Amino acid sequence: MASLRVLGHAFRAWRRNRTWAKHEPETPYLADLLSGAPVCLHVGASDGRHSYVMTQVAPKARIYAFEPSAFAFEVLKLCVSWHGIGRQVTPVHAAVSDQPGEMLLVTPKKTSGRMGRAYAYVAETAPNGPARPDLDDTGMELQPTPVVTLDSWCREHGVDRVDFIRMDIEGAEQKALEGALEILDRDCPHVLLEIHPPMLQARFGGSGQEVLEIFRRRGYRMFALDGDRLEERTTLVEGVPWKDYFFIHPMRAARLPDGVFKARMAA
Repeated sequence: MASLRVLGHAFRAWRRNRTWAKHEPETPYLADLLSGAPVCLHVGASDGRHSYVMTQVAPKARIYAFEPSAFAFEVLKLCVSWHGIGRQVTPVHAAVSDQPGEMLLVTPKKTSGRMGRAYAYVAETAPNGPARPDLDDTGMELQPTPVVTLDSWCREHGVDRVDFIRMDIEGAEQKALEGALEILDRDCPHVLLEIHPPMLQARFGGSGQEVLEIFRRRGYRMFALDGDRLEERTTLVEGVPWKDYFFIHPMRAARLPDGVFKARMAA
């Protein structure tokens, strides 16, 4: 039976979804990317809010939602059940990286005393000192979690096409993408990616620039919100610790639904 804390978190997420409250500003743009019956990977799914939106804008979508936190995974499963989207959304209890195995999920404890579940990330060993370089914390919780690569997981589970990837994994995005190069090369999926330069450098030995190069080498174009305006960019936005970016491949431009991305890709 789910704990009261899990039930409380799941109810808040379910209620927010039902009222379309507190969604990230990029969320409305999913309708300009998804149509038909897309196959989607939701990496760092948390309580599944983006998965829910995908089912609403593309009712025939098939979504695989990866979540490493045992707590958040229980919340995710409840939300999927309560929304009645279990035929579309498959929760997967795993983190994603460039090698399969097991790692530690590091969850900072905030100065308020609450667990910073939105700031959790995977690591090979427990960090020395603060949990994160960009957050004040008073400690951390460590939890072993299974790790997969997207390429190998999709092969093993018969997922032979990917149309869209949503990824928000607190600095592990470079390693996760390196474990999904077969998918990127084969399918050129649309990608909505949160990039964390400080975490990439401090905890994963990477950089935002190296993440951009993965997409540049494959011919992708990058877009980001500036206020309420979607603009094309060639560099990361400076002065922010993290930000969401859309990556769209020209090969898929003609198949985009009518909307802002189709118009921008035709320009």
